[in-house]
Amino acid sequence: MSLSEVAIIGVGLHPFGRYPGKSALEMGEDAVFDALTDAGIEWSDVQELYAGSMEIKNPEAIVGLLGLTGVPGRAVFTGCATGATSLAMAANSIKLGEHDITIAVGLDKHERGAFAAHPSVSGLPDWYGEAGLFLTTHFFGMKINRYMHDFGITPQTLAKVSAKAMRNGARNPLAWRRKELSEEEILNSQILNYPLTQYMYCGPDEGAAAVVLCRADKAHLYTETPVFLRASTLRSRREGAFELLSPSLPLDTVPSPTVDASKEAYEIAGIGPSDVDVIQLQDTDAGSEIIHMAENGFCADGEQEKLIAEGETEISGRLPINTDGGLLANGEPVGASGLRQIFELVNQLRGRSGDRQIRDAKVGYAQLYGAPGTAAVTILST
Repeated sequence: MSLSEVAIIGVGLHPFGRYPGKSALEMGEDAVFDALTDAGIEWSDVQELYAGSMEIKNPEAIVGLLGLTGVPGRAVFTGCATGATSLAMAANSIKLGEHDITIAVGLDKHERGAFAAHPSVSGLPDWYGEAGLFLTTHFFGMKINRYMHDFGITPQTLAKVSAKAMRNGARNPLAWRRKELSEEEILNSQILNYPLTQYMYCGPDEGAAAVVLCRADKAHLYTETPVFLRASTLRSRREGAFELLSPSLPLDTVPSPTVDASKEAYEIAGIGPSDVDVIQLQDTDAGSEIIHMAENGFCADGEQEKLIAEGETEISGRLPINTDGGLLANGEPVGASGLRQIFELVNQLRGRSGDRQIRDAKVGYAQLYGAPGTAAVTILST
């Protein structure tokens, strides 16, 4: 059985944001029951669970809230790629013939501010942290600064990316940030790591998302609008790639793991970038979205300046990117973020995204990227 014989029949989302007094597991419970309702099934119908989280030690403990049915539950964590990994594992269980219905859920509850830890947890020397390099904000600022120099990207284009995210978020009733910001407001906000300002970064927050999968040949029993999983890939960095948690800049470079994951996904799905109708890219910051446009094959390096200026990445454009506002408008509870992408793509492919709907959307593309230099790509279709 191939991945194309696995269908998504239900999705659920606990809106991202700040929820004092509500645990990550409780948010995950809400997302799961929303997904089950969407799929038209009961929790007792689920035969395997994959739960992803950064902050929660045993996210599979969510079964204590959902119901103690004896269902196999496994914890998943691959950094920012966690959502894609949990989805792939739930799909592979079906693909291997072990189960007919599985579920992937992601949940997290992060404190305010940048993620902090000792470099030793990632096998890095003390000086890496003492120099400030263990801050992801610092890495993303350095990376886009060099990219702008090499390929002629201007600060105005960074602001356009953030402004688009806020506009899309304002049209998304489930987004965290729903206030539009002008390019001038974004450019004039506090610089955090040059050239990136406050509103060019996403923020860690709280939330959950869930996806129900089943054998494609049984999907018609539950929904008239199944969405099929065409490809799911995960790659780590190769020697010579300058990525998150790299302690040095290599003299001889190789492509990002995103490039590797993207090429593999296109090959598995049997399509190319021109076949994609709606796109979700990891926009930890505005610069990341720009870089990922090229890494995923949607343009050449440097073409982003013109494409973005002409509105091609808007909901009305040829390359609609992050139609729900992406990370910039929704924030990033790490374990849930990738499944939020799937939630948006499934709704787009089913034609139920309201005034954010992409006309005749048939193929959706999602990319994740994060520490320690890991990337995942998922391709869906009707």
